[in-house]
Amino acid sequence: MPTDPPRPTEPPTPAEPPRPPAPPYPSAPPQNTDARAEDVPGPVGAAETRHGAGDWWATPPGPETGAAQEAPAGPGSTQPNPAPEPPGHDHEAAPAPQTPRTATRLDLPTLPPAPVGFVGSGPPTYDAEPTALPPADPDELDDLVADTVLDGARYGACTLRAVSVRGDSARFRGEPRRDSLLTARFGTGDQALILVAMATGARATPGAHRAAAEACHWIGRAVGRSHARLAQDIGAARRGDLKSGLHRLTDRSLGKLRASAVEQGVDPEEYAATLRCLLLPADPDCRVRVFFGVGAGGLFRLRDGEWHDIEPRVTDVTGEPVVGFGSLPSETPDGDRLTMDLGIPTPPSPYEPAPEPPREAFRFRASVARPGDTLLMCTGGLADPLRGEPELCDFLTGRWSGPPPGLAAFLADSQVRVKGYADDRTAAAVWEA
Repeated sequence: MPTDPPRPTEPPTPAEPPRPPAPPYPSAPPQNTDARAEDVPGPVGAAETRHGAGDWWATPPGPETGAAQEAPAGPGSTQPNPAPEPPGHDHEAAPAPQTPRTATRLDLPTLPPAPVGFVGSGPPTYDAEPTALPPADPDELDDLVADTVLDGARYGACTLRAVSVRGDSARFRGEPRRDSLLTARFGTGDQALILVAMATGARATPGAHRAAAEACHWIGRAVGRSHARLAQDIGAARRGDLKSGLHRLTDRSLGKLRASAVEQGVDPEEYAATLRCLLLPADPDCRVRVFFGVGAGGLFRLRDGEWHDIEPRVTDVTGEPVVGFGSLPSETPDGDRLTMDLGIPTPPSPYEPAPEPPREAFRFRASVARPGDTLLMCTGGLADPLRGEPELCDFLTGRWSGPPPGLAAFLADSQVRVKGYADDRTAAAVWEA
């Protein structure tokens, strides 16, 4: 009986080194060696995609997807061979394996230094934030005044920022803001004219906020109806025509305010307001800035890192006294108007009406701005601390010497508090390109 030839002996299979057991959870994704040390993870939405279905580390390895499955099959390997592919299978149609997402770098904007809460010798008496709201009438809701008004624009060679903020004292007592702010553009194109008007009502009067708002509206109507002529005079630098014309418009507006007080049965001296205005032409080739108004406040210019008080001085009145303008004479043909030296005025005759109280003098200034200037017009709430607290001037110099700030930054700068000054603050600043 034939016998089979002996088979050649096969070399013994080398023993496979023991593999560590598969971890119960996926290991951390591999580090990207190309990413820099300062790289940070991407936005929040990227986390949902990174751990979603299809990511290579999303599924925990189990008996079928453990570390042994990822090991390459070699000779003597005990892993089963992959199943044969069906006929007609296209290798190009198979989805490519996903690569791990690289860390993205987040570019944070460079923010300006945080504004300070106050300057001066110590913190102010009142709280920094509003405390009480003014009382409201359900039938007169249009009479409510917002705590803060903020506005801005850019025309020609100037950038405008304007704000009106209720003072700390009014915020604490629940009184309305006595200051009113109006910003308006009349006309279009290079012939447009920008008006900034601000008014302050009389102190300790119930309708102070109404009088201030009405004064701004009256001067706004007057300037708006004459804006074409005013823009021509500003472009041609007709200083005399501008001064006389704006004086008439101001007197007419304040006269309507006094007439409104009479109609309401209110004392005209209580229903009164100071008024300060700024005219800015939209023509980029015209850098004439015109200020006019009546009453207290401030007009400042920041040039080459220094503040200059350019408030127009009230000139001495020459000639005979004019009714409604200037101060009354200290003496009359009957003698001194004061009784002795006690400051008590002589009572008027019962047969003659009492003399009208003197009105504030008209203030006017037309100046040519230089590139880099910052012009500031404000009410007494900001003008007084600027004149009385050098530290506030230094702070605003550092904040407003460069490019114009945004609206939020301008608001924060304008309400830096100073102890002893708690009135409303209304300011309009113009940065020259």
